[in-house]
Amino acid sequence: MNIPADLLYAQTDEWAKVDGNTATVGITDYAQDQLSDVVFIEFLVAVGDTVQKGQQIATVESVKAAADINAPVSGTVTAINEALPQSPELINKDPFGQAWMVRIEMSEPAETRQLMNADGYAKYCEERSH
Repeated sequence: MNIPADLLYAQTDEWAKVDGNTATVGITDYAQDQLSDVVFIEFLVAVGDTVQKGQQIATVESVKAAADINAPVSGTVTAINEALPQSPELINKDPFGQAWMVRIEMSEPAETRQLMNADGYAKYCEERSH
């Protein structure tokens, strides 16, 4: 399982790459593995929308299940990965790269302290798989 050290992680399996006041968000390798083959993604937010930490921002569906994607931080959506609805399989192939989902200009940067680092997330995933 790939857990990049430079990212932060939510208990709901989203990752956030923080660059200044912007968080790029996607779902983790663990999440895409649990879902299996992703066949559909629908964004529930648009550029310019304000989101709250924990708010649902997208839905993904796989051959096995559907899952809600939640915002790991609060702020304003500044970008959406428009390529994903046409190529949802990218979520399985490259969850930390081409399959980023949204960028959020954070309104509460201190919320990132509530997210896990890579070691914490690895332990959290391990606990759930037993």
